[in-house]
Amino acid sequence: MKHDADAIIVGGGIAGAATAYYLAKAGLKPILCEKGEIAGEQSSRNWGFVRQQGRDPFEVPLMIECNRMWRGLSAELGIDLHWRQGGNLAMAADARRLAALESWLEVARLYQLDSRILTNREIRDLIPGIEGRWVGGLYTPSDGQAEPAIVAPAFAQVARRLGAEIMTGCAVDEIVTAGGAVTGVRTERGEIKAPIVVCAAGAWSSRLLRRLGLSLPQLLIRGTVARTTPAPMVTAAGVWGPEVAFRQRSDGSFNIAAGTGTDYDIVPDTLRHGRAFWPNFRENRGLFDLHFGPAFLKALWSELPLSEGGRYPFRAVRVMDPPANPNRISNGLAELKTVFPGLGPIEVTRSWAGNIDATPDAIPVLGGVDQLRGLLIATGLSGHGFGMGPIVGRLMAELATKGKPSLDLQGFRFSRFRGGATLGARSVI
Repeated sequence: MKHDADAIIVGGGIAGAATAYYLAKAGLKPILCEKGEIAGEQSSRNWGFVRQQGRDPFEVPLMIECNRMWRGLSAELGIDLHWRQGGNLAMAADARRLAALESWLEVARLYQLDSRILTNREIRDLIPGIEGRWVGGLYTPSDGQAEPAIVAPAFAQVARRLGAEIMTGCAVDEIVTAGGAVTGVRTERGEIKAPIVVCAAGAWSSRLLRRLGLSLPQLLIRGTVARTTPAPMVTAAGVWGPEVAFRQRSDGSFNIAAGTGTDYDIVPDTLRHGRAFWPNFRENRGLFDLHFGPAFLKALWSELPLSEGGRYPFRAVRVMDPPANPNRISNGLAELKTVFPGLGPIEVTRSWAGNIDATPDAIPVLGGVDQLRGLLIATGLSGHGFGMGPIVGRLMAELATKGKPSLDLQGFRFSRFRGGATLGARSVI
């Protein structure tokens, strides 16, 4: 094990792995520390959508550039990421939802995106065989999809080839500081020194930063996904329906999930950060099913000093593997069969869930902090970070090497949470 590096990345999801790649590409020797395995948590458990449409206006410039990056990423890495530019479609079941989608076209026009509103007939023309009583939808042809389980490992593999050290099964216990600056990290294998530390720890970021006296409002939302048996190809678009969202993979199988519903387990962090999240929850309370029970007790026990989780929280759980919601799986499959009545026999082959790390305004924290020189944060991607992962990694590398990003990150600053004040979520998907 090396004992010093040019930079240390904490977390082996897509943001962390992409950061390691772009740092190594710039000629630095970074070390990435991952307590479990690369892409073991949400970076491999998401839907695989790569979309510009429907995002908060702060995110759109980043995603326009990232979409350009995705188009050449398989060739750049020399690994097939299963990238397909089949567009993204969000369908509306009523006039209110359609009006919300239409209002987002102002953002699309500002950035000259190819987004447009489709009628029910145009949706049927776009996806032959689809059935439903939608009043319309928002469609962006230039959006795409890729395979989550492949992308982060591909970044890590090529980063290692370029000189990065990728350490899996190596938990970072704490970030070490001195004189108002980071000096490295203390891991279960020893201390590593570096002038730059990137916190890309996903769902674990808030707890890691709390040890530095930094309060990051972050809660975990549990999303369920299922995969079906292969079927004839019907679309390369990522589709959001009122009851089911789906992406047809290159082998013909579907990834399916509830179009709008997720699960939220009440835990001690709910009380810790509840004030910051309340405006967003109040506005979108119909999107969450709340659960109170074993998850609360488990999380509470993990914070007690006498427990293993209290002493070494990042060693106690190597890969967070929350339970899937069986009702969402059965309902999603039934709805998919309703949407495609002529699809033929199709069944679920596997299902899983992931913990989405969300911020109160549903956009990430990207950049440095006033309190500590050398600390960079890339977290809180709020369920739509897979598509943004490559640009996040590149921007973190620019901050580490040049001290300045090529795109404006003011809207993603950590200090926006100071005093509990946040923007309301401004995405429409």
